[in-house]
Amino acid sequence: MEKHFTLDKSWPGPDQKASLDPTEFKAMVQAVRHVEAALGDGHKHLTASEAPNKAIARKSIVAARPIKAGEVFTAENLLTKRPGDGISPMLWYTVLGQTAKRDFAEDEKIEL
Repeated sequence: MEKHFTLDKSWPGPDQKASLDPTEFKAMVQAVRHVEAALGDGHKHLTASEAPNKAIARKSIVAARPIKAGEVFTAENLLTKRPGDGISPMLWYTVLGQTAKRDFAEDEKIEL
């Protein structure tokens, strides 16, 4: 990101009128910081207000059908279901392609 800065917009030169003065520059930096805060760190964090509903509202990755040890986890043999006390669907693409270390029954929560 680039933005020209000036101490006085009345100074001569082509960039002065398009530049930000100290007050405007401070406002721009604050706006950028608000955007950064809104974007977060890219990870979903459980908030205090969500905690009581976690088990009800959240889901876990489970076996869509019986899976044998050594079988690769795929979109066809996995699905998500409640409750959310197992591996989060947020890790779906981490689980896909992994190999089952043991047998899993249909609807059983997946463990890596």
